[in-house]
Amino acid sequence: MQVSVETTTGLERKMTISVPADIINNDVNKKLQNLARTQKLAGFRPGKIPMSVVKKRFGGHVRQEVMQDVMQRSYYEAISQEKLQPVGQPMIAPGEIEAGKDFEFTATFEVAPEVTVNDFSKLNIEKPVSEITDKDLDKMLTMLQKQRGTWEPIKRMAKKEDMVIIDFDGSVDGESFEGGSSEDFSLILGSDSMIPGFEKQLLKVKKGEERELEVTFPEDYHSETVAGKDAIFKVVVKEVKGMKLPELDDDFSKHFGIEEGGIEKLKEEIKNNMQRELDTTLKSKAKGNVLDSLKDSNEVDLPKVLIDQEIESIRQQTLDRFSQQNGGNTADLPEMPAALFEEQAKARVKLMLLVTEIIKVNGIKVDPDRVRSTIEAASAAYDEPQEMVNWYYSNQELLQQVESSVLEEQVVDFILESAKVTEKSCDFDELMNKQA
Repeated sequence: MQVSVETTTGLERKMTISVPADIINNDVNKKLQNLARTQKLAGFRPGKIPMSVVKKRFGGHVRQEVMQDVMQRSYYEAISQEKLQPVGQPMIAPGEIEAGKDFEFTATFEVAPEVTVNDFSKLNIEKPVSEITDKDLDKMLTMLQKQRGTWEPIKRMAKKEDMVIIDFDGSVDGESFEGGSSEDFSLILGSDSMIPGFEKQLLKVKKGEERELEVTFPEDYHSETVAGKDAIFKVVVKEVKGMKLPELDDDFSKHFGIEEGGIEKLKEEIKNNMQRELDTTLKSKAKGNVLDSLKDSNEVDLPKVLIDQEIESIRQQTLDRFSQQNGGNTADLPEMPAALFEEQAKARVKLMLLVTEIIKVNGIKVDPDRVRSTIEAASAAYDEPQEMVNWYYSNQELLQQVESSVLEEQVVDFILESAKVTEKSCDFDELMNKQA
């Protein structure tokens, strides 16, 4: 077998492979002889079919099978012989088939790039730090109170976060428009659920009051009929309501499964949950900063086949997400051209190649203890944590996902040991809202 390799563009290689005719003929003859022993044809006893008949009946099909087998086998022998590392499947093009002549075909493919990772000590990485204050805890308690609050009529003027019950009738250029009127409409002021300016002009209203609101629809409003146009809404305020919050007492705590310990126990549970979320967010932010620094400080040739695979993966994930949001309906999903995901795909492929090289060069192995602690932490929020732990370990695909994530975290920690790390203090509320 003769092999020649040429570089076409970048990481692409075109390999020409020549297979001696004797090899192909021998393989064809072996298959035909086997068929002569096993095939049944009318007029011939089993095993007594003349070879000339077998060749005429099966020769063309057998030769095609042999050619496919020979190309596949020869391709893998050739890349081993040439010490090449293909990425993705090759594009194989057979040459002319002439009796008695060597068979030649080409295989075009991309090879894995040579990856060199720069010294980690030159990386400047920002690591966020934060802590939960009493103010943060009080804010979380207030949010829980609001979730169980009740709306009650009030006599004062409406303010932000109050609810108003209104009738309204809108017009553009003196004409009513579809969706521009409603009766007994409940609106929480400050919720930004109406077009800009609408809610602000209802501050300080009282029950029974009538107001005329002047607003402008946004240019990108979903209805082209009124988009970008000025409108007037005549509003009648039928009721103003304020929220009455429940008392922070033992009864309130029981709504959250706290039977003993009252409000102090509830605060303890809430703070523990907040701390878990904070730790996860801080770890995620630090990891993101490390990987961004790694990506930005290193150059890697990216195989097009890997980029295309990643584009398709991201596109499918996006389609699945849209489908779930639309109750499984895929008819109205938007078009998603590859260009939409190209930059994200390139970033993912680059990081994958860099992280893989770091793991290989430094002999980093997944830590089983860390895998178990990660699984136990993820299972802690369930009623039967041990059952969840067992489920993780019984599901090989899920376990591999956790191991892959842990291995990536180990790479992040490995980089942080050598990099220049600067801690940045962050407000809990701001940090968590940005994460959301």
